[in-house]
Amino acid sequence: MDDPDRYAYPHRVLHWLVALVLLFSLASGLTLGFLGFEGAVERLGDSWTNLLYTAHKTFGVLILGLMIARVITRLLFVVPLHEPPLHPFQRILSTSVHHLLYLALLAMPVLGWTATASGDFPVQFLHWNLPGLIGENEALSEQLFRWHGRLGWTILGLVLLHIAGALFHWLIKRDGVMKRMSLF
Repeated sequence: MDDPDRYAYPHRVLHWLVALVLLFSLASGLTLGFLGFEGAVERLGDSWTNLLYTAHKTFGVLILGLMIARVITRLLFVVPLHEPPLHPFQRILSTSVHHLLYLALLAMPVLGWTATASGDFPVQFLHWNLPGLIGENEALSEQLFRWHGRLGWTILGLVLLHIAGALFHWLIKRDGVMKRMSLF
């Protein structure tokens, strides 16, 4: 039986899986963003560059699947109340960051998928090519990749706010909020 002060175990597992996959996705995305295709090939070679792109796309598809599962678990299981209750400003900030993260982590893979497909690049999950969601359109692809990059920076900012809030509750307030999402 789950502790009423904690999220349900499936939701906690999904939280940490998303965090882990997101770490690798952001790292590979930032690397590709800073180097660009030509820079990556120059510094890493063709094989490593292709592996990095495939890994980044795979992480994106994984995040999409995990986030869909998170939404389902969020709807199926009771969300524990904060005990003690959060100050209204903290509650609004926390809720806003969480909702924005959910939206961004659902939108980001879809943006990447459509940007990749409209650029006539393979949409890959591991070694499988997935169907493109839309047809080739180079101008649209460039625009979608631009938004994909901007949303990546937004997600990074939201994740840093989320981590800062968790550390604040854990190290400064010591109010047990960290226990809510802990695996143990």
